[in-house]
Amino acid sequence: MTDMEFARGLALRRQMFGPGGAEEQIEAATDFTRPLQDLVTRACFGELWHRPHLDLKLRSMLTVAMLAALGKPNQVKVHVRGALANGVSREEIREILMHAVTYAGLPAAVDSFAAAAEALAEVDGV
Repeated sequence: MTDMEFARGLALRRQMFGPGGAEEQIEAATDFTRPLQDLVTRACFGELWHRPHLDLKLRSMLTVAMLAALGKPNQVKVHVRGALANGVSREEIREILMHAVTYAGLPAAVDSFAAAAEALAEVDGV
């Protein structure tokens, strides 16, 4: 992967998550975690999120759904913020998580609802 992919990935991370999810994450990386931050920036946000056929909104919706299904509330919280930045409405986030009740199970959906509510409250400054 190239520096172009890193720059493109960093720009998308900044757009979705602000400086805390972009530059601050990279600057805070240690020798141990730097390879992971590099991979996330280049491969995930620099390449995968820029593939054709799915727009950023749909990618965010899918990501929230998959993270809910995997029972990853910390990542749900992060990606709810990114989803808002990519044009996903609060109502759409709620419906994604309601859909997860049936397909991912009640415990995963409950944890994801709690994480999403935290993220939305933080966005609102509550």
